[in-house]
Amino acid sequence: MTASRGLLAVRAASAALVILAIAVQAVVLAQADRFDPTRFFAFFTIQSNLIGAVAFAWLVANGDRPRSRALELLRGAAAVYLTVTFVVVILLLSDVDVQLQVNWAEFTLHKLFPVIVVLDWLVDPPQVSLRYRDGLIWLAYPLIWTAVTMVRGAADGWYPYPFLDPANGGYATVAVTIGAITAGFLVLSAAMVGLGRWRAGTDQRPAPA
Repeated sequence: MTASRGLLAVRAASAALVILAIAVQAVVLAQADRFDPTRFFAFFTIQSNLIGAVAFAWLVANGDRPRSRALELLRGAAAVYLTVTFVVVILLLSDVDVQLQVNWAEFTLHKLFPVIVVLDWLVDPPQVSLRYRDGLIWLAYPLIWTAVTMVRGAADGWYPYPFLDPANGGYATVAVTIGAITAGFLVLSAAMVGLGRWRAGTDQRPAPA
């Protein structure tokens, strides 16, 4: 399979829009004397969108050449992370200040780009046959992010999301929430691999042993 010029254009425009949304929001926070890069870039929303933008930029640079396993793994990771971002925002973060006050930027990062990335996975499925255990690779990053976030929060008292703050119900409540989100990551990872394999059919190269 090869990516059409139209699809490459959508990927390039989407990646550019994400970078613009992040930059504009950062400038708005800076103008209000509220921009702290160590906090702004600590949000999983920002990080997952940057991962997606990098994946799309790589896809554009790759053009119609056969895609590597590393590229397909990054695409899949972006699709899973951004899907979790989309769901968590709707279920757990309504009316919560996550430093995205610019409406169009918030819509782009929380809703529009996640949908685009998943649709991209379905429209142009992975060329390399991924395995279900690859979901464990995708899980590593959010687990590391969670561990770093909790250590940081214990040190300086700041948590990017209220459901990670032990002040809201204690560490047991936080642990249950993290466990539920981790289970969601695993389910979404398996679903993303399955959807990619189903959409690609027999048009995939075998994964390396």
